[in-house]
Amino acid sequence: MRVDVGRSPLFCDTALAERVERVEAQLVAKGSEAARRRRADAVGFVMPVAGGVASFAEENSPLNKVAGLGFGGVPSAAVLDEVERAFADCGSPVQVELAHLADPEIGALLTGRGYRLVSFENVLGLALKGERGRVAPPGVEVRPSGDEEFEPWLDVIVEGFAHPDTQGVRSHEDFPREVLANAMRDLTAAAGVVRYVALHDGAVAGAASFRVADGVAQLTGAATVPAHRRRGVQTALLAARLADAAAAGCDIAVITTQPGSKSQQNAQRQGFDLLYTRAILIK
Repeated sequence: MRVDVGRSPLFCDTALAERVERVEAQLVAKGSEAARRRRADAVGFVMPVAGGVASFAEENSPLNKVAGLGFGGVPSAAVLDEVERAFADCGSPVQVELAHLADPEIGALLTGRGYRLVSFENVLGLALKGERGRVAPPGVEVRPSGDEEFEPWLDVIVEGFAHPDTQGVRSHEDFPREVLANAMRDLTAAAGVVRYVALHDGAVAGAASFRVADGVAQLTGAATVPAHRRRGVQTALLAARLADAAAAGCDIAVITTQPGSKSQQNAQRQGFDLLYTRAILIK
């Protein structure tokens, strides 16, 4: 993958941040709605909140959150009361992911209601222009992954997340395997998430996924088995997804990482720029 030397960093204004956050909210909503259909019960909800969504899919799900908030006005106290009651009825805390480019009044509003800051995450972006090449380090092969190998794909994701790199800020979240599997199945079925596997010397060594929406390629997760790290697996997975995203007509790719992490470092080495940071607040 070639990175342009001397290029200007990708600038993120509020319009671009709103676009990326809207796509993120759509992803969360589609996955949560699919979870409710799968469960066929009355548990769970998706409701609009100030340009974003509040979602509860099932207990301990990564889709239980308020996403995309802050680009459709400041939510009223009555709306926040409704959101908090809905999460309380499901026995869940409220987790808000708030972009620092959102309306600044919202942060003060939330902290005034008792929300506390627990973490941050970074959103990085890359402008996609023209055809992109694929990287194939020695012994590494990347290909799309079908439903017939969902379990091996998931095993890599779970093992990779269970053994994160120690570089950077550790995630505050940890999801049970069954719940993570349900979420990935729901996202694949309802949101059009495409899965990939990477083989290293014939063994499944890495896994990743991405989604296309509104011209945005969302890189929705990647992991490498610890024994196969530092062999170019993540670089190959990233290059394959970016090539397919460009071919699909996307003009930007985005990825979310922990601050200062190896994932962030790898993304920036491949030309990604830091667009904005999300504050994670919980009540």
